[in-house]
Amino acid sequence: MEWDVEIDAEGLKCPLPVLRLKQRLRGLSPGQVACLRATDPMAAIDVPHFCTEEGHDFLGSDTSGPCPAYLVRKRA
Repeated sequence: MEWDVEIDAEGLKCPLPVLRLKQRLRGLSPGQVACLRATDPMAAIDVPHFCTEEGHDFLGSDTSGPCPAYLVRKRA
């Protein structure tokens, strides 16, 4: 899958990865996709929870590489 913006949160601890995601989503148009790269193990829980709370679409994660990636589609 392709995305519109990539957010580097490698090495950052909770809650900073989600805060960076939230900040960058503000500048996106509805329907655009953000890819958050975060090494914090809590991101696997925090990102889907954030999406549920804020009304965005959590498109899934890829944890097969050296840095897990989380895809989020902005809703209106």
